[in-house]
Amino acid sequence: MRELTIEDVKAAVRGGAVFASGGGGWVDHGLEIGGAAVGIGKPKLVSVDELPDDAIIVTCTAIGAPAGNEWEMWGVDYIKAVQLLMDRYDGKVVGVMTPQNGMSSTINGWLPAAALGLVVVDATGDIRAHPTGKMGSMGLAALTDYETIQVVVGGRRDNGSYLELVVKGTPAKTSNILRTASDMSGGFIASARHPIPASYVKKHAAIGGISLALELGKAMIAAEADGPESIMTTVCDKTKGRIIGRGKVLCKDVHYSGAFDIGTITMEDGNGGTLILHVMNEYMAVDNGEGQRLTTYPDVITTFDCSTGLPISVGGVKEGIEISLFAIDKQYIPLSSSVKDPTVYPEVEKALGIELSKYAFDGMIL
Repeated sequence: MRELTIEDVKAAVRGGAVFASGGGGWVDHGLEIGGAAVGIGKPKLVSVDELPDDAIIVTCTAIGAPAGNEWEMWGVDYIKAVQLLMDRYDGKVVGVMTPQNGMSSTINGWLPAAALGLVVVDATGDIRAHPTGKMGSMGLAALTDYETIQVVVGGRRDNGSYLELVVKGTPAKTSNILRTASDMSGGFIASARHPIPASYVKKHAAIGGISLALELGKAMIAAEADGPESIMTTVCDKTKGRIIGRGKVLCKDVHYSGAFDIGTITMEDGNGGTLILHVMNEYMAVDNGEGQRLTTYPDVITTFDCSTGLPISVGGVKEGIEISLFAIDKQYIPLSSSVKDPTVYPEVEKALGIELSKYAFDGMIL
């Protein structure tokens, strides 16, 4: 157990941006919410092994499309979402965790933990960011005999879009309700969900996911003085990742639909060809110009702005800029039960019009 500091906030945002895979929130939002967390209290990061098996852990997140611009989430929304869940749960909640890493999502839960006297658990529902709640639910999405509680809080106050919603039911059905609520609130909303015992987290989560982001972030910050190329080289060295293409963005065809950003980005590959990046909030797959699949979720797939050496989100990518395309093969990252659950893939495959699962499960230890 250790106390999280403002330096950890900066590292979480920087390293989390790599695992964000083009989504995972926003740098400014992460710094703001993380700064508030360490400003109002002393949130503590704990290994799940430090907790008894029956300690209840809640997942904290934000739901929506990162490129949206009509949303409004305040720090108190994150806190209230957890409080509403705790009020409706017949038991004591001990800690919080995040379903994914990201520019701000690595810090999901830090503010409610500081405000409500909870601990931050060093585990993630998925090491990288993903478009649907089911992909970060640690295998709960496939369970029909588990009744969960899911809460969302947030929205624009100035136009009447603010709402609070508490739902109970199976994870699969309630996740779809929350996505609709996010869309109605403006495109992004704070959430708390899935009170589960530590014993389940120990077995099904990506253990140590927060520490991985912190360690990578600290290395990236140390490399910044040596320039953009040093940062990208450091990321490759620390993660066993690789650059699979570099060049100008030729076309961006990504559109908001139902609280998702869906479409494709086409870029030069650096060798006279092209790469097609398939987007559903995050980068889910990459094909070359001949239609050959190069990398697929749950691989980490990230774009870097070559002018800064820093990760750039789908929303930040513009036609004409030079980017590097980076990937970490799934064999080098901890995999949760979520990414091994075949039921979480069909809706994403349908939205994108491509196959994912046959590539995702290739070589995966189930």
